[in-house]
Amino acid sequence: MRYLVGIFSVIICISLVLGIVPYNFGAELPSPKQYSTVQEYEKATGKRISRFNEAPMLAELVKQGKLPPVEKRLPEEPAVVEPLEEVGQYGGKMRIAFTGAGEASEVLIQGLLTAEMYRLGKPIPNIVKDFKASKDQRFFTFYLRKGLKWSDGAPFTVDDILFWYEDVINNKELTPVFPLWLTFGADRIPAKFDKIDDYTLRITFAGPKPDFIQRMATTGQREIFLPKHYLKQFHPKYQDSKKLEAMAKEAKFDFWHQLFWDRNSWTTNPERPVMFPWKVKVPSPNTPVILERNPYYWKVDPAGNQLPYIDNIVIDIVSNAELINIKAMSGDLDFQARHLFLANYPAFMENRSKGNYRVLRWTRPATAEPMIALNQNTKNSKLRPLFQDRRFRIALSLAINRAEINQVVYLGLGTPGQASLSKRDPYYSPEWAKAYAEYNPKEANRLLDILGLTKRDKDGFRLLPDGSPLNLTIEVAPIFADWVTVCEMVANYWSKIGIKTAIKVLQDTLYYTRARAGEPDIVAFPFDNTAAWGILVFPDHVIGTHGAVPWIPEYARWYLTGGKAGEEPPGDIKRIYQLWDRAISSTSEKERAAAIKGIIDIHKRNIYLIGTVGDYPLLAIAKNNLRNVPEGVDQWPCLGFPEQFFFK
Repeated sequence: MRYLVGIFSVIICISLVLGIVPYNFGAELPSPKQYSTVQEYEKATGKRISRFNEAPMLAELVKQGKLPPVEKRLPEEPAVVEPLEEVGQYGGKMRIAFTGAGEASEVLIQGLLTAEMYRLGKPIPNIVKDFKASKDQRFFTFYLRKGLKWSDGAPFTVDDILFWYEDVINNKELTPVFPLWLTFGADRIPAKFDKIDDYTLRITFAGPKPDFIQRMATTGQREIFLPKHYLKQFHPKYQDSKKLEAMAKEAKFDFWHQLFWDRNSWTTNPERPVMFPWKVKVPSPNTPVILERNPYYWKVDPAGNQLPYIDNIVIDIVSNAELINIKAMSGDLDFQARHLFLANYPAFMENRSKGNYRVLRWTRPATAEPMIALNQNTKNSKLRPLFQDRRFRIALSLAINRAEINQVVYLGLGTPGQASLSKRDPYYSPEWAKAYAEYNPKEANRLLDILGLTKRDKDGFRLLPDGSPLNLTIEVAPIFADWVTVCEMVANYWSKIGIKTAIKVLQDTLYYTRARAGEPDIVAFPFDNTAAWGILVFPDHVIGTHGAVPWIPEYARWYLTGGKAGEEPPGDIKRIYQLWDRAISSTSEKERAAAIKGIIDIHKRNIYLIGTVGDYPLLAIAKNNLRNVPEGVDQWPCLGFPEQFFFK
């Protein structure tokens, strides 16, 4: 166990770290800037973009007649990215590393690449060049960039959005549960999508949706479009049913919708067109995964150079996070913002010159890293009554020494507390953040005794009332490097109050599969998206609808399907759903705040989600010749505009 190295040595490391580099939380750091159009850039800066340029590798293809000129590949109104440091140079391969094929297939979208309607984070127009919202926040009109093209050169129009909505989201075989964020009110009235023309879309809700634009700039709701011209060949609305059935069987699938999703996976299917700065050339699960520049990418820099600057991204797939730390420290990676142990900070700093890199300190918007979630719908009939008893959850929370986790794992730079709303959220509750978060094993033992868990085996571990062992298992995927260590420490704390606890470390794809099926008894996952965007924009952790955190999977299914599936929840959980429906349908901020306060009160009383430590710095490594990399962003490299990274 990594944490057994000892607290004393860690404290020495803290002193070294803080002595080497002062840490400035909350400072406004320089970042790249994006202008929606060339006209907007020229008006704001007084500078002109008179011509467009392209990468040498693309210019050669134009010369060979394999590509049209850059002017014909760009839209009529490309977006303009003002680089962080300077206009870059074309070329080079950026080497990074992941810990599995699952990361390469899921993380690329959220972590590195960006092609959403609005940029992730602040709602900056991206695929759209502009939008208008009605005063009552019911009607939203979006204006696409004329002449946008997919990576294969096919036109990108409103039809690609309508295909996503009408033929995928509204197809129950492809989307069994209609997305909650595209509905209004407790009756789940779906939004209406209307095509005004090829480049103008109107979305209408039955009532006000003041959070809609911001939700479109969060993970999970960013890409409301699909390449219709490519994917329609795998859809029964557009393809002969017998031919489609034969295609599915040939690909070794039982159903057409399995074939559809397989072909839609652009990380494993290089033929699937994309809108990202890079497209897959060598797909997952190969290693390395190789991305190459998208010749039809729709952004330029102030000199008129089509982005991205970097030709290729090479992603090495390794077996564990420790190898990534070694590769980064030895200078074998050009850029890495994932899986770097914060405990290695002193070693990273010491090896900067040798590895020819610099250490960047980004932020990790999570109030619990990770949180521990007990599945209230666990299929284990002996554990379920315990998991649903708040005294058991409170006992587990009180047994955790968060201050020690903070020192050992996060060098004292994090904030111990519960999984709760962050200080960024206007509805932040300091009472929730502190609820049952103190280290009090004496009280934890007392609560367990009250629950009747007084019998113990020969090793001192508690037994269930029927005499069978009380064994817990925490399932975790090492998506961020330190989670396993935290879980090991939590298991050790729980063993000290007589609860035998094991850690099951899963490859991320298997973890997600089990979590989304509601299989685990206990999972470890960060309380991050809610902390990053706020409860109004991303409520999924709080209301239990986040697929990777199955703390009430069957109750959530009941809620999402309007009672048609899943299990009807008990009082407090049902009350959360009632309050949430009131919050998102109310036009009164006073009523909305009161409803959210009610949800917070239920959580801080019940501690459904057990926090550990959060708000710690995230390490990123960049080679010294990789420029335009921001000093500080929130976790996701795409927030740093990787299309403007370049090798100098």
